[in-house]
Amino acid sequence: MDKLVIRGGKPLSGEIRASGAKNSALPIISAALLSSENVIIRNLPHLQDITTMLNLLGTMGIEPVVNEDLSIELDSNLIKSVVAPYELVKTMRASILVLGPLVAKNGYAEVSLPGGCAIGSRPVDLHIRGLEAMGAEVVVEDGYIKAKTDGRLKGANVFFDTVTVTGTENILMAATLADGVTTIENAAREPEVVDLAECLIAMGAQIEGHGTDVIKVTGVEKLHGCDYSVVPDRIETGTYLVAAAATGGKVKIKDTRPDILDAVLIKLEEAGAKIEKGDDWISLDMEGRRPKAVSLKTAPYPAFPTDMQAQFVAMNAVAEGTGTVVETIFENRFMHVQEMTRMGADITVEGNTAVIKGLPGLHSAPVMATDLRASASLVIAGLVAEGETVIDRIYHIDRGYECIEEKLQLLGANITRLPE
Repeated sequence: MDKLVIRGGKPLSGEIRASGAKNSALPIISAALLSSENVIIRNLPHLQDITTMLNLLGTMGIEPVVNEDLSIELDSNLIKSVVAPYELVKTMRASILVLGPLVAKNGYAEVSLPGGCAIGSRPVDLHIRGLEAMGAEVVVEDGYIKAKTDGRLKGANVFFDTVTVTGTENILMAATLADGVTTIENAAREPEVVDLAECLIAMGAQIEGHGTDVIKVTGVEKLHGCDYSVVPDRIETGTYLVAAAATGGKVKIKDTRPDILDAVLIKLEEAGAKIEKGDDWISLDMEGRRPKAVSLKTAPYPAFPTDMQAQFVAMNAVAEGTGTVVETIFENRFMHVQEMTRMGADITVEGNTAVIKGLPGLHSAPVMATDLRASASLVIAGLVAEGETVIDRIYHIDRGYECIEEKLQLLGANITRLPE
């Protein structure tokens, strides 16, 4: 397994561009299953999860065409199978996103129960109940969700008792081809859900209310092709900004979206960062200062994102003062804490709360990545630690960060990848 080796203690400085958002790209690739024509998708990040999703479509007979500009073209008319096999689905929970489109367009789907990061239970029953409300017959047997419909799905009122991003996306996609009007209540408001809705609208879907907690979809008989560019990755952007703040550095992130990062930027300003922004860029300057500790609580968008929690824990570990981080989304999302304490961090976890007492510095140690965002937090810890930090099991990082060591090298970090 590849490892990352980091020699820390140096402020980050420079400019990089943000990649496309993985959490937009995955549902948008799935949405191509709904179209009766070719769909072109641009600004896809080069990540393992994207490769997995494209391989999944390949097992169904839909081979992506990669154009010279690295956009991909998908033709769902080539579909030969409506089965999403365990071998691929087990590596990535987002594979569940093919369920709604397959049932809506093809009338039947078999999707293996999903895998992915071990950060807690993310039950698929919300997806299933939503499809059942729209008239699908769904059974779970032999480790597969098997859903079928006699004719078109029917418009329905779907209420989620828990906010679910992938649940919202699955029902949103299914509803575009349903007969009648579907209302999704307590819908996720994340920018990635909005991006998916905008892509579906570009394909001819009739959608209102995306970005609010009530989405209304009027079903159409078919969707056409489109040429769509994926939104920049707000979590990747946030991660590099936090890394710069933790190291006392100065960076500029280009090709990004400041308007969908408010909760993160507010906390960085609280930490003492000087933030400037334009339409598609953000700059951060710590002016050589150590960050101040910040307290935060994760919650669904537009509140503070759970996917940025681990990175702020790493920053707080070397900040002035004590910060409290409350995690309300996933129950196992403090697995990075144990590894950080090996590097000298002073962190106490009680239930869903971590109390981080900032120290002047951390020391290097061999550590192990446990999930995607925990991996990013260990990279940040390595960047601020004295000595050489070795991070093992970095395949987690490659699932969500495009060329992380190359981008950090552009910002002056001493980081290298040791191949297996």
